[in-house]
Amino acid sequence: MKTISCLVAVMACLAVFTLPAAAMTSENLDISIGEDGNADIRFTYSLNWIEYISVYLRMVDPAQELKKVLESNFHKPVQVIGVDSGSVHLSVDSFASVTSKDGKTTVRTPALSFADGERILKTYWFAPLISVDLSPAVTTLRFPDGSKATFTDALEIPSQVHSW
Repeated sequence: MKTISCLVAVMACLAVFTLPAAAMTSENLDISIGEDGNADIRFTYSLNWIEYISVYLRMVDPAQELKKVLESNFHKPVQVIGVDSGSVHLSVDSFASVTSKDGKTTVRTPALSFADGERILKTYWFAPLISVDLSPAVTTLRFPDGSKATFTDALEIPSQVHSW
């Protein structure tokens, strides 16, 4: 009986390790820019079972990891407003520069790169078990005048300049 239990345990382990590489799915990044240049950022994602366990055991904090990546990109403090199992809500003061001249307002956003986040996640113990792709399926920049710029599966978002 002991041999059968051991065999079942070994087979279960092999099944887990031969599964296709699991992945975190970055679903949507929505950045709403206020007239003052401040940004309200909402990021939605889904986790596989390995990542979910890591978050549950507090080995990884998606909100803090995203905060680190954004602070390294923007060189500005990022405030975590809320977090749940599938989303993070952040705020960044002075995210975009806003200038007004002759009745025309211009907003310039910084370039965004998710490559740093991927490098950070690859340092965790479970990194060999997963496939990390932090590029959101859809990234939307919303400007104060209601217009928006949308990017699909982009690891890098270039700086945007919008005037109205």
